[in-house]
Amino acid sequence: MHIPDGYLSPATCMVFGAVMIPIWAAASRAVNNTLSARQVPYLAIGAAFSFVIMMFNVPIPGGSSGHAVGGVLVAILLGPWAACIAVTVALVIQALLFGDGGITAIGANCFNMAFVLPFVGYYVYKFISSGSPSGSRRRIIAAGAGAYAGICAAALFAGIEFGLQPLLYHTANGQALYCPYGLNVAVPAMLLGHLVFIGWVEVIVTALAVKYLQKQGAVFFEGGRS
Repeated sequence: MHIPDGYLSPATCMVFGAVMIPIWAAASRAVNNTLSARQVPYLAIGAAFSFVIMMFNVPIPGGSSGHAVGGVLVAILLGPWAACIAVTVALVIQALLFGDGGITAIGANCFNMAFVLPFVGYYVYKFISSGSPSGSRRRIIAAGAGAYAGICAAALFAGIEFGLQPLLYHTANGQALYCPYGLNVAVPAMLLGHLVFIGWVEVIVTALAVKYLQKQGAVFFEGGRS
């Protein structure tokens, strides 16, 4: 799902970078106000977990690849703003040190995976799990559903961002300057692979992690606050 350099126009990259600046600022304030000193190490662990799990890219039909992100799990445990920070750190390190995702596309990648994904997933989780005890099976189901919704939403946004490029940026004779695939190709290529394959990987990872933490008596499930 990482968008590489050259697939989005400089203008598109600048827009997403500008959009993410106030989001990062809000996330920093929220984390500072809601996380206790005891929870800060968990934020670092969440960033490390997201970094590692995103390194395992799986080819999917349509010429793309996918991977789990772990952002919804971090959002469930620490809140969506904390997940935004954790996934952002992972994405920046991957782009700068490993070339996984473009440097110019950091804003877009962070918008999709550090903002859309954890917030969509977190609120789906909260909706399904509302009123249930922290050790209930409904929490596990809610975590899996949130993870699935979050990663598919992020894939949809990435597909739209790809697909708009040939419509917005092309030569006089219609040749695309950046991503050459329109919405009719880019959206199915990104979304279907995640709906059918990668989304279920995210479900399994998130649900099993929540089940394990329930067995360990973890009390983080009410710790996520928006």
